Amino acid sequence: MPNRFLILLFVTFLSTGLFAQKDDPVLFSVDDTPVHLSEFKYIYSKTNGDKADYSKASLQEYLDLYTNFKLKVKKAKDMKLDTISSLKQELEGYRRQLADSYLIDREVTEKLVDEAYERTKQDVDISHIMVSFPPNASPADTLAAWNKIMEAKAKLERGEDFGATAMVYSTDKSVNKNLGHIGYVTALFPNGFYNLETAAYTAPIGKLQGPIRTNGGYHLLIVHGRRPARGEVEISHIMVRLDKFPDGIKARRAIDSLYSALQGGANFEELAKTGSMDQATAAKGGYIGFFGINRYEKPFEDAAFALQNDGDFSPPIMTSIGWHILKRISLKRDEPFTVVKSRLQNQIKQDTRYELARQKMIERIKKESNFTEDHTTLANFIATLEADTTKSFLTYKWKAPEVPSTKPLFSFGNSEKITLGDFAEYCAKASRKRQQMSGAGIAQTVENLYEDYVGETALKHEEKLLDTKYPEFKSLMREYEEGVMLFEVTKMEVWDKASADSVGLEAFYEKNKANYKWEERAVLSQYALVEKAKDKINQIREFAKHNDPETVLAKFNTDEDKILSRTEKQYEKGRNEVVDKMEWKVGALSPVDISKRDKSYNFFKLEEILQPGQKTLLEARGYVVADYQDYLEKRWLESLRKEYKVKTNEKVFNSMVKK
Repeated sequence: MPNRFLILLFVTFLSTGLFAQKDDPVLFSVDDTPVHLSEFKYIYSKTNGDKADYSKASLQEYLDLYTNFKLKVKKAKDMKLDTISSLKQELEGYRRQLADSYLIDREVTEKLVDEAYERTKQDVDISHIMVSFPPNASPADTLAAWNKIMEAKAKLERGEDFGATAMVYSTDKSVNKNLGHIGYVTALFPNGFYNLETAAYTAPIGKLQGPIRTNGGYHLLIVHGRRPARGEVEISHIMVRLDKFPDGIKARRAIDSLYSALQGGANFEELAKTGSMDQATAAKGGYIGFFGINRYEKPFEDAAFALQNDGDFSPPIMTSIGWHILKRISLKRDEPFTVVKSRLQNQIKQDTRYELARQKMIERIKKESNFTEDHTTLANFIATLEADTTKSFLTYKWKAPEVPSTKPLFSFGNSEKITLGDFAEYCAKASRKRQQMSGAGIAQTVENLYEDYVGETALKHEEKLLDTKYPEFKSLMREYEEGVMLFEVTKMEVWDKASADSVGLEAFYEKNKANYKWEERAVLSQYALVEKAKDKINQIREFAKHNDPETVLAKFNTDEDKILSRTEKQYEKGRNEVVDKMEWKVGALSPVDISKRDKSYNFFKLEEILQPGQKTLLEARGYVVADYQDYLEKRWLESLRKEYKVKTNEKVFNSMVKK
């Protein structure tokens, strides 16, 4: 039986959502169900790809296929398969998945990926002052950080030196080294720093920005410049450590000696193995790997990216730990969107920017849907919970009131109204989160649950409107529905019948048994020798050539140590690559093959040649069932064409023909 997923995958190619039916003629109809020209043209082009030549023969072939598809769907609807509860639940599952993809992927993921890709094309040179506060900071801690960052901002606006101000106010651990000047960085910024990244890529050059809030705290930012992104460079190096020499002059002489050897034609990797003092990379020929900007000291980075061609090596350059000679292996820069898209998607979905964008989308839905809420109802609910001295709301024991409250909590215009009872039921189901947040208290826990509930409800509300807002979504859902029904009706009318109808299957076999015959076959012994006894392989092969399998196994195996096994197999000519290369005669041996799975030593011996003959139904069952299914499907389609009237507009069909 074909896999349902494959059926539905095929059907997704049949999406008609991009087609407006205005001024769109009907190509054919099945009884009263029309199929428009634009739908067929899209399906034909999508399915055939480069082979869609719009020739009359090609179009006619696909028209027949698509007509058969529509006939089966028509039958499924007449059989009321679309009312079966299990299929309705399955469709609801598909709808939820598609809606998530439609809402989140289109409005959140795709936009963030596009934005991130454009940002990775540039490096930005920035300075910042950060005043940090804990992730779960109290209002007092947040206010203190705010006041401090505002003091720093006031000083900078009065013209005081940025570095000096950073030394006084910034809590960034690197400030003692860089006075707040980070240097060039590139997207994506660390998780939780999306707001700072956005400012870095959008702010005017040289103008103070902020305060900007991130997961780390409050920031003041100055963008000094932007440049085309350096990308990532793949490097090997040879290093001479300063701490291995009594003075810098001898260290310089050592690196110069290595550099002279390279200029004289020495192999870089071999020289790194013998001459580099970097224990982590010397054994690997000095290989460091790929790195981007801001990972190593500036002289090291600048020298690496200054190399123009793969294979070029630099003159000696000095860092705080020693002298280096760098060799460029490759450079990754300006990679196509298709190459980096998947990687960016994975990074973004693990980044807080994803949730920020999701919340922004929810706010957009609320605004467009005339969202209103009753804060008094929520406040009274919180007060009631806090009045309970047992504080059971923060435990697994809490249950929603048996009689749900009908007090309005929030609504989306006049179309959807949510009551306090609905929210209480949601809270009851969120037992784990209530317990996890017990330390925050009842009020904060309820507020968090309420925010989650509003967001989930907003998304469900928008999902209900997808059919009317986006015609292509409605069309795709229809195609899913038709695909599910196609699967079920074909299963009932063809696949199950072919498997269950033993009398019909046997009659079909008897009528067509000439199609199920054996070609000439070889009966073979496949011997497998364990790895530990591999030195006996030639002895075993020579003995097996002139003896039957039982004698071979008896000679080389003992009760304590069975080193040799044998399996009997049959192959027709052309069915096994190893056997096909053997001489087709009794006694022929194949070459020895070592198994990748268990390292055993294997070879075939041809024991007997069987002449062509008739396959029994049991031997040919798989082929017979497949052919019987085709037979039943053809008969079924013949009956459908008699049951339903198919009418094709030849004029419309001919308008598509190009040759």
